[in-house]
Amino acid sequence: MALSGAKLPQLIVNLKNYPQISGARAVAFAKQARKVEREFDVRIALCPQALDVRACAEAGVAVYAQHFDRVLKPESTGWTSLESLLEAGCTGTLINHSEHRLPLGEVLWAVDETKRRKAVAVVCTKDSDESGKLASTNPELVAVEPPELIGGDVSVTTADPSVVRRSVDAVRVVAPSTLVLCGAGIKSQADVAKAVALGAHGILVASGVTKAKRPEAALRDLAMGFRGR
Repeated sequence: MALSGAKLPQLIVNLKNYPQISGARAVAFAKQARKVEREFDVRIALCPQALDVRACAEAGVAVYAQHFDRVLKPESTGWTSLESLLEAGCTGTLINHSEHRLPLGEVLWAVDETKRRKAVAVVCTKDSDESGKLASTNPELVAVEPPELIGGDVSVTTADPSVVRRSVDAVRVVAPSTLVLCGAGIKSQADVAKAVALGAHGILVASGVTKAKRPEAALRDLAMGFRGR
């Protein structure tokens, strides 16, 4: 499945394993995210913990997995298959997040497996060089996040805007249909507007929303950054 840019998410929120936005709180946030999506006409996807996937998907928002494992046989314990996540309601997945890096061979396999099952692959990268390299797997989305800026107070669009621009250029050369998201330190609509101006399709965020005192308000602020797109 190759979704057009008009259908791919522009704003992905990774809920990670933050306790303040898991379980019932994750579901409540998913419902709020759906409201924000409709109000601002911005496509949103959430990446909840595996246990919260089904309930969040039932709230009506797009749900992506944070990761999945290479499960080669049913006689396995402690691994999460892509098939089970898709059956629970996921329509896409992160691959190679900076907190769950994979060898190149595993990235290639994961993208192939995701595309074979007609789901959206979001390949995470650490810089523009890796963005160009991993774009060769032809995922729908590449999300560049310099690891030193993740969870910080300075946005990548301020600290190193060139990594966004270079990633967009590098991906375009290798895989013209692949779109670029950027993340790390993004917390405001101004950060979003800068990302879009630099050529990004959208953003991948986590703590800027999940650790905010009012997560819905933080999400609304980010969504407003797309108004001038």
